[in-house]
Formats: sequence, C-alpha cells, structure tokens
Amino acid sequence: MSQFGLNTAKGLGPSGMLLVAANLIPLAGVLVWDWSVFHVVVVYWLENVIIGVVNIFKMITCSPDPKQIDLKGKLMRRLSEKQEQIDDEEARKAFEFTQKLESNKGKLAAIHHASKLFFIPFFTFHYGFFCLVHGVFIFALLGKGELIGGGMPSLFDELGDLVKLALEAGGLWAALGLVVSHLFSFFANYLGKSEYRRTVAPLLMVAPYGRIVVLHLAIIFGAFATMALGSPVYLLVILIVGKIMLDLKFHNRAHRKLLAHQLGQ
Repeated sequence: MSQFGLNTAKGLGPSGMLLVAANLIPLAGVLVWDWSVFHVVVVYWLENVIIGVVNIFKMITCSPDPKQIDLKGKLMRRLSEKQEQIDDEEARKAFEFTQKLESNKGKLAAIHHASKLFFIPFFTFHYGFFCLVHGVFIFALLGKGELIGGGMPSLFDELGDLVKLALEAGGLWAALGLVVSHLFSFFANYLGKSEYRRTVAPLLMVAPYGRIVVLHLAIIFGAFATMALGSPVYLLVILIVGKIMLDLKFHNRAHRKLLAHQLGQ
C-alpha cells in the first residue's frame, strides 16, 4: 500500500487534522462569539483569497520531473482500455510522441518554467477578479444590515468595512487558522512530499476553481436557507460541519490525483 494510503488508513494525517481544526474556529464563532451567517460566509470568502495566494506559490515552485510521471505506463493503460478504437498507426504515433517528450525533457523543463511568465499573471488577474465578483455578490446579499444605517453595500466603499466587522468579531483568528492550515499543507505535502514535481503550471492554474465553486455554491444556498429560517444556531452548525466534510473530500482527492500522476494510474 502507498504511503498516502497508509496515512489515510491511519487517520486524517497532520494536514487533514489541521484543516479540520482551522474549520472549527468558525464553529466557535457561532457558539461563543454569536456569529451571524454573514460572519461565517465572509471567513469562507477570505479562505478563497488564501487559496489563491498559496496556489501562486505552487505555480512558482512547480518543477515537473518526467521520472516521477510514468508517461509510457499511462499511455499503455489508455491504449489497452481503448484498443478497439485505436488502430496500429495511431498507437505507434502515440508511442513516438511519448518518447520525444522524454528525450527532450530538458527543453520541456525550460519551456515549462518560461510559461509561468504567462500563466502566473493570468491566474492572478482572473482569480482575483473572480474573488472580487464573488465577494461583491455575497456581501450585497448577506451583508445588508451589518453596517450601521443598513443599506446595500456599494462596490468598494463598504466592502472593507464589512470585512473589518467580520474580522473584529473573531474572524481574524479564523482567517489566521486557515492561513496556517493551507501553508502547512503547502510545505508538508506540496514541497515535503514532492508534489511540486508531479504537476505543471497550466493544471495548477485551473485547480482551485472546482473546489471553491462547489464549496461556495453549497455554502451560499445553505446560508440563504439558514437566513430564511431565522438563522438558528443548529443550522449554522450544520452548515459549518457540511463545509468541513466537503473540504476534507476535496483535500484528499487533490493529493490522490497527484500521487496517481506519479504511479501512472
């Protein structure tokens, strides 16, 4: 059994346990600091920003090693799965292409690092704009009444004030907990377990979106349902626990995919 499999069998692993611990701070916010739905969602929005910053670190440091990515093995498996759909000539060309990739791995590494000059700025702009629009949406719909005098928050004038209110209510500790969790996973898993040798910048550029879109659709729908029912504490607890479960699912899936790239699965 792989090392990752052993760690999973024994428990969550250090990064998984730290992820759960960081996500329990919003639970304390609800039970101890009397957080509203808005406070909870703001913390989860801040986590999107944290994920984006960490992902930029990943893109900067990624350096794929062809020896850790079994191109030929993966190709063999794909061809055997689709042998009825692929003729001999197509199979031969596929093998030749794989051999060219491996024989020119030095050039490919240089090209990959040069490509970061495009992918990193593009991701920073695109993801930053995505977070801004997402933030305006949730602050406009959930932040009404949080500021003195009420009203719908404008695009920029009141966003900072709304975030500040959430941080002063204990959100700063929750945000710091999430920073520690994601940085620990970056150093322990991504760098420590050489995950940076098994991925490339274009894949990293799109990696965060699947996780945050699914998570925040669930969070937003859950938040509206909670507000519609008067924001009872038990529903806020259910919302947070559900987020923790989804978070762990995506966390484990991401690391399994990187391990599969090494094993050629």
